[in-house]
Formats: sequence, C-alpha cells, structure tokens
Amino acid sequence: MQELKSLVRIAGTTIDGTKRVPYGLAYIKGIGINLAFAITRAAGIDESKKIGELTEEEIEKLEKMIQEIPGNLPSFMLNKRKDLWTGEDKHLIGPDLVFDTRKHIDFMKKIKCWKGIRHALGLKVRGQRTRTTGRKGRTVGVKRRKR
Repeated sequence: MQELKSLVRIAGTTIDGTKRVPYGLAYIKGIGINLAFAITRAAGIDESKKIGELTEEEIEKLEKMIQEIPGNLPSFMLNKRKDLWTGEDKHLIGPDLVFDTRKHIDFMKKIKCWKGIRHALGLKVRGQRTRTTGRKGRTVGVKRRKR
C-alpha cells in the first residue's frame, strides 16, 4: 500500500493530505465544494480517496482539469461569466482571482458608480441595512457629559 503524503501541492496551494479529494480541492481559492466534486468526477478520480493517497499521474490530471475548467463545465459553474473587458466566460483561481476582483473594485471607484462609492467609503455595498450594523471602527454608544 502507498504511504499517505501529509501535504500535497496543487494549483499553487498546499493542501492537507488527510482530506478527501473534493474537500481538499475546495481549499484552493476560487474552487468551491460543488465545483470540486465536478472536477473530481470529470477527472475520473474516486471521491472517497484522500489527497495524500493520489499518485503523481492523478495529481497531474487534477492540475490539468483545473487549468481547463471553462471548457469542461457548464458556464453557470464559472466565477467570471461575461467578463467586463473581454466578454468571455472564464474561471479564475488563486492570486488571479484576487487581482481581478481588486481591479474590478478599483474600476468601480474610478467611474464613481454606486458600488464604487460604497467601497471607497468602507460601507456595505449590497443593500444591507446599516442603521444598527456595520459600525466597526467607530465608537458606539452614548458619551457622558463632563460634570
């Protein structure tokens, strides 16, 4: 029997070898549980296996599937559908996702749209109530008068 590797590196992320394959893949930024199960099934890897039990060929197969996500899955599972600048469907993972999100927020701030203004002011962006929540950073409560 093959020994269990304690740490496995997939798509630039170090994953705990004791996790089952789909749950281990979900540690990669940009891949959720449902997408991880879809990738595992598409790669033909047993879902009950642990990440540390995978062979080098299976790890390379998973890497390849992660790089080719847009071609293998329906568009509703992707995280960048109809991209603002290119208009194409794509799926970003890791630091590319963080960079693209930051770029998008900076663009909204630059054109001064509603969401951009809310981001710039550090307020809630998606229409949540702010009367009683979202008060971090400021003193809350009533100040006493000096006697």
